[in-house]
Amino acid sequence: MRTATLSRDTAETRITATVDLDGTGAREIATGVGFFDHMLDQLARHSLIDISLTAEGDLHIDDHHTVEDCGIVLGQALARALGDKRGIRRYGDCLLPMDDTLARAALDLSGRPWLAWDVAFPTAKIGGFDTELVREFFQGFATHGGITLHVDVLRGVNSHHIAEASFKAVARALRMAVEPDPRGADAIPSTKGRL
Repeated sequence: MRTATLSRDTAETRITATVDLDGTGAREIATGVGFFDHMLDQLARHSLIDISLTAEGDLHIDDHHTVEDCGIVLGQALARALGDKRGIRRYGDCLLPMDDTLARAALDLSGRPWLAWDVAFPTAKIGGFDTELVREFFQGFATHGGITLHVDVLRGVNSHHIAEASFKAVARALRMAVEPDPRGADAIPSTKGRL
């Protein structure tokens, strides 16, 4: 069973997340941040990873801690659900068009975290949501998931579309990377013998 449940309790946030890598994209998400819930919905739906996540954060300050810590918890849950990564494809990529926006994501479930981020937003906010928090989420997700992650938006003029296309592109790349490799059997996809 490629599933995991993790909780994180700090003075700033209380978060519980469950992931099922062999799901259908089912989701139950409640963070208190509407736009972010919409983005996590896209992450689950397009990765076909079932995600259940509840978060209570210090939203009276701002959304930063909640968004960042959700990235941390989801990254940790992903890493735990993957186990030793035996038999997975490991790599994934996606070039995703969404109206005016073209987003590219490429990732490696290498255990070596890295985020390369080339995404520019024309506005500082989407409704009440700070656009800089999109990067904060993916930084926490990549770092704690042990993911080498590259995200580039090649063109785009609408901040909502840019954020959503980025989440969808990462989701599609993740879907590819976590899938069992029918030619890889039970092998660890590395010449090192471990990831």
